[in-house]
Amino acid sequence: MSCVRFFPLYIVLLSLICSKQLLASEPQEIKIAYFTQEKKVPPALSNLDPFIPDKGLQGAILGLKDNNTTGQFTAQNYLLEQVIVPIGGDIKQAFVEILNQGIQLIIVNLPAEQLVQLQALNNNQALLFDVATRTDAFRQNQCLSNVLHLLPSRAMRADALAQYMLKKRWKRWFLVTGNTPEDALYAKAIKRSAKRFGMKITAEKKWLHSYDARRTAQSDIPVFTQVDDYDVLVVADEQGLFGEYISYRSWLPRPVIGTQGLVATAWHRTHEQWGAVQIQNRFKALANRQMQEQDYAAYLAVRAIGEAATRTRSIDVVAVKAYLFSERFKLQGYKGRALSFRSWNGQLRQPVLLAAPTSLVIAAPLEGFLHPKNELDSLGYDQSETQCQ
Repeated sequence: MSCVRFFPLYIVLLSLICSKQLLASEPQEIKIAYFTQEKKVPPALSNLDPFIPDKGLQGAILGLKDNNTTGQFTAQNYLLEQVIVPIGGDIKQAFVEILNQGIQLIIVNLPAEQLVQLQALNNNQALLFDVATRTDAFRQNQCLSNVLHLLPSRAMRADALAQYMLKKRWKRWFLVTGNTPEDALYAKAIKRSAKRFGMKITAEKKWLHSYDARRTAQSDIPVFTQVDDYDVLVVADEQGLFGEYISYRSWLPRPVIGTQGLVATAWHRTHEQWGAVQIQNRFKALANRQMQEQDYAAYLAVRAIGEAATRTRSIDVVAVKAYLFSERFKLQGYKGRALSFRSWNGQLRQPVLLAAPTSLVIAAPLEGFLHPKNELDSLGYDQSETQCQ
């Protein structure tokens, strides 16, 4: 009987049984690449939210530390190759160089357009862990083979908000959309969720102002938001150009949800349940800042690799992918439920946190929203709604 097969990651005592067998063998070296590109510092919208240049990387480093803690007892050594392409650099060439090194497990922290370029170059040589995009198309019709998505999609976020709005019986929505392509995609997800859960969008406007919302908020926003009655104001402003200034300035006194106000997110600094305090504190000690969504996603990607490598004793792409898509794979995500991957589109099943700026309100899916197989699949595109296989 192989002791490795039954070795739980969290029970150190079993090392007393397996240590002689494992340590006698050569340690298995598992290389993971973290691939991203430097970003230009955007204009400061608020002094309260400084630009974070290493968003994502620190989560991967923390995940590596946890993997290597387990690796001491499984004769496995995890290495992280950090590839950070400079601004204006050739990401395609840098990616090909990673493939030429034989690294088959790659964490990608890049926008959607660049992820598509890398996937085209990959030719299924490596397994890519997308820790940056929310693109619904990747989960619904523009399916990317050998790509796993760690962040909740826009549809998952919108569905989480809609479930809570339905519970509160706040069914009449006023939708305000920014003028970027990402805002339009978020608004599309909101409309889908509204229809799915029986909400009514009673009014819709597009924010076209190009001037500084901070200077004109008190005078312009009350006029802009004069529409027929509604229960909640839904903001689609992914860049944060105006959404923060809507609350307390709208014509009617209504709560704000969406990309500002009450937000749907994979991770939030106010989250403290299910062991989240411990990982929050560990991350802050490592990075000297709060954990962000991309950090959480990169942490989960590295931990998923560690779980698969431990159970399969392999780093072969086919074997790792098969295990990650199997019913045996369960990942601790500090959100009260075991996380797993949807085999049809590579999306990580996970609860979505609904959070205000300084408090966690609730985690979706909410009680009462059922699913025939997995309640987490009540968020986002289900298997019957996607063209992905």
